[in-house]
Amino acid sequence: MAWYNLTNESAIDSPSLLVYKARVAANIQKMIELAGGPDALFVHIKTNKTPEIVQMMLDADIQKFKCATIAEAEMVCMAGGKFLIIAHQLVGPKIERLLQLRQKYPDVRIASLVDDAQVAQQMNDLFGQHHLKTDVLMDINNGMDRSGFQVVTAAQAQQAADFYQTLHQLPHLRCLGLHVYDGHVREADFEARKAKLDAGFEAVKMLLGYIKNAQLPNPMVVAGGTPAFTAHVQRVEDINNIVYSPGTCVLWDWGYGDALIEQPFEYAALILTRVISKPAEGIVAIDMGHKAVAAENLIQKRIRFLNLSDYELIGQSEEHGVLRVKDWENIHVGDVLYGVPYHICPTVNLYEEMQVVENQTVTQTWQVLARRRKLTL
Repeated sequence: MAWYNLTNESAIDSPSLLVYKARVAANIQKMIELAGGPDALFVHIKTNKTPEIVQMMLDADIQKFKCATIAEAEMVCMAGGKFLIIAHQLVGPKIERLLQLRQKYPDVRIASLVDDAQVAQQMNDLFGQHHLKTDVLMDINNGMDRSGFQVVTAAQAQQAADFYQTLHQLPHLRCLGLHVYDGHVREADFEARKAKLDAGFEAVKMLLGYIKNAQLPNPMVVAGGTPAFTAHVQRVEDINNIVYSPGTCVLWDWGYGDALIEQPFEYAALILTRVISKPAEGIVAIDMGHKAVAAENLIQKRIRFLNLSDYELIGQSEEHGVLRVKDWENIHVGDVLYGVPYHICPTVNLYEEMQVVENQTVTQTWQVLARRRKLTL
C-alpha cells in the first residue's frame, strides 16, 4: 500500500484535508537541521494555522514563530508560544487589538513590523497610555516592493538608519532589529536563486554598517521565507545575528517540491477527493472545486494526484472539479483520489479541520483554528 493510502478511507468524507503526523514531525526536524538548531528559526505558521502543529514545534524546542494575522498570533499564544512576530505593519483598529493581545498574554513577547513614522508614534502613544512597551522590527524592502523601507542607495540606507535610531528613541517601543522578506526570489536553480538573494542583501549589509557606525544595538535580522531558507542559512559569516522564517516546509506542497529541489522536505498534507460522476466518455467529475483547493494559480497548477495518471484538470466550479482522463473505463464513481496541492497555505485556509493520519489511519481531527480573522480579540 502506498504511503498515503488510508486503511479507513471509507469513513472519511470528501473533500478532506489529510495531514500525515509522522511526516510533519520529520519536516520539523529537517528544518531544525538546516537552520543549525531550533534557536535560529522564526517559523511562519500561516501555512498550518493549527495549535497542535505549533505544539509539535514547541516540543522540538522551536520557541519563535511568525504570524500573518492577529488571530494567528493569538493562536500561538494559546498554544504556549512565548515569542512571535506579526509580519505586518498594524494600522487602524489592529493597533488596539495588539495592545489587548499584549495585555492578555503579558509573558509573551509580541513584535510587529513598522516602516512608517506616524504608525510608530501611534503605537508608542497608545502603549504609553497603558504604561507598557511593545516590540517592533523595522521592515526592509530589498526588492519585493510589497512593504518596508527601501535601502537601494546609500542615501536611502542613511534614511533607514535614521528611522531605526528614531525607533530606539521612542520610549514605549523596543526595536529588536530588521525584518527582510524576499519572497519574490524563486528561481528553480539554487545557484541563480542564491546569487539574486545575495545581491539583494548587499543593501541590508550596507544598512547594518550605518547602524553599527551610529553605535546602535546590533539588530536581529529575520530573513526570508521558504524559498530563501537554504540560501540564507549560508549567511552566518555575513550577518552574525540572523534567524530564518520558513513555513511551507512544515507541510510542503507540489509547487515548492518541484521548484526547490535542494530542499529535503516531504509531502505531509493531501486532499482526499472522490469521483462523483462520469458525465461523458473521457470525462469524470470529482468533489473538489474552488472551495477545496487553492485556486489563485492557473488551472494547471491546482492539484497533482498521486494515484491517477494520464489526466488533465479542465474545469472547476465551487464544488466540482472536472478531469479529462485516459483510462475512463477503469475509473468508477466513488473512487478515492489523493492529491498534493500546488499551494498548500491557502488550501489549508479553506478547511475548518484537518484529518490527522497516523500509521495510514485517520485517528483524530485538529481544528484549523487560525483560519478565522478573529478568535477572541
